[in-house]
Amino acid sequence: MCERCNYSELLEKSGLPPTPHRLSVLKTIGNSPAPLDYKAIYRALEEARHPINRVTLYRILDLLVEKGLIERIGSGSRAPCYGSAPNAHHPRHPHFYCSVCGSMECLDPGSLHVDVRAIQEAYPVRIQKVEVRLDGICGHCLTKEGGAHGGESDASRCRERN
Repeated sequence: MCERCNYSELLEKSGLPPTPHRLSVLKTIGNSPAPLDYKAIYRALEEARHPINRVTLYRILDLLVEKGLIERIGSGSRAPCYGSAPNAHHPRHPHFYCSVCGSMECLDPGSLHVDVRAIQEAYPVRIQKVEVRLDGICGHCLTKEGGAHGGESDASRCRERN
């Protein structure tokens, strides 16, 4: 996703030494076109010949989240996904989660607008993070199943429940 980011510089600006493991994890997440779960990050590191201990990976993910370099994104399952935190090359954007295959994809930053200022003016709160995720059935699953999980059948099941 981002060949423009200087990952060493991002780590240094956040006060972290750019160790090989931190760099590998940050690059894996930052260069992905979609958020990744722990297993996908672990596999990608192994495939890129940057193997890492599982506990070390969890610790690095927690540290990168704490430092604001990546974000934990609700995935629709128990395990979160990870994506680049907003920066000059990664604007905040919504995500789409497929409830059939479990894939998550990034949506265009301009596709959905949340007026944070209006919310903060209407309620006595300070918003620190906005996470927008749309859930549904991706085009691949709709095509693969010939529409069996989507379209009219999905809408009619929804009407039957309500």
